[in-house]
Amino acid sequence: MSDFVLNVNGARLHVNAPADESLLWVLRNRLNLTGTKYGCGEGECGACTVLADGQAIRSCLVPASAAVSYKIITIEGLAADGKLTPLQQAFLHEEAMQCGYCTSGMIMNAASLLRSKPHPTHDEIVEAMNGNLCRCGTYPRILAAIKRAAGEPENGGSR
Repeated sequence: MSDFVLNVNGARLHVNAPADESLLWVLRNRLNLTGTKYGCGEGECGACTVLADGQAIRSCLVPASAAVSYKIITIEGLAADGKLTPLQQAFLHEEAMQCGYCTSGMIMNAASLLRSKPHPTHDEIVEAMNGNLCRCGTYPRILAAIKRAAGEPENGGSR
């Protein structure tokens, strides 16, 4: 076991875990931040996506001890002062979730995209979100939500 400190959602949190334990399991099992989901454990589905210094990463692939130098943001830390971000509001407005399992990873990946490119094109959104899987198939609503959050005019109904 190793002792280390993680900066998660703006708080410095002391962790005692094996050095090779994934950031995903530390977040979920040791810090009780269960919004980050386990999907495939191989970095292919995107359910475990969090932000590390503003960039989307797959937390299942990163040893928690390797994340000590990053500012980690999980879905629980995205909203400020209990107020949802425009991206989170857009997901609600567009009903861009069905079972909801992939939603936190989708939102975190989209947040990273919008931080680096506030007004992405349709193709840029598709490319950026390509590694996030939704078993329910709500991709059209997810794309509409990201476009809405980016300020794209409504297209006459996305549902």
